[in-house]
Amino acid sequence: MLEVLIAVLVLAIGLLGLASLQSASLRFNNDAQLRTQATLLAYDVADRMRANRPEALGGAYDAAFAASACDTAFSADASQPVAAQDLAQWRNQLGCLLPLGQGSVTRVDDVVTITVRWNERAAGDPAGVRDFVFQTRI
Repeated sequence: MLEVLIAVLVLAIGLLGLASLQSASLRFNNDAQLRTQATLLAYDVADRMRANRPEALGGAYDAAFAASACDTAFSADASQPVAAQDLAQWRNQLGCLLPLGQGSVTRVDDVVTITVRWNERAAGDPAGVRDFVFQTRI
């Protein structure tokens, strides 16, 4: 009888460890997916800047961090310049693809620093804030 109780205890501890491992695996997989989205979004705005290089070098794409809301019916205003349309579309994607997603673009000469920020944890948890910083020449 004692041997059965010990075996059940060992099995229970093993199953708890397995559940913990599965939980950590899911969390890390979600974090990796968010980092991948941030990388793709940074590359996206860099490609948009390269496609509109004269405006990018003129500072039309320079943008500070701002809250980005997700609008699934988003449509860029065609009366705006291309750079403003690109930034509006990029900010909308940030809001849709990343939790509390924000982005900034700074430029020094032809070197651009793109920072994508999001929160991996509950809103307001400063420990969950992540930044992806990407530098490139345009």
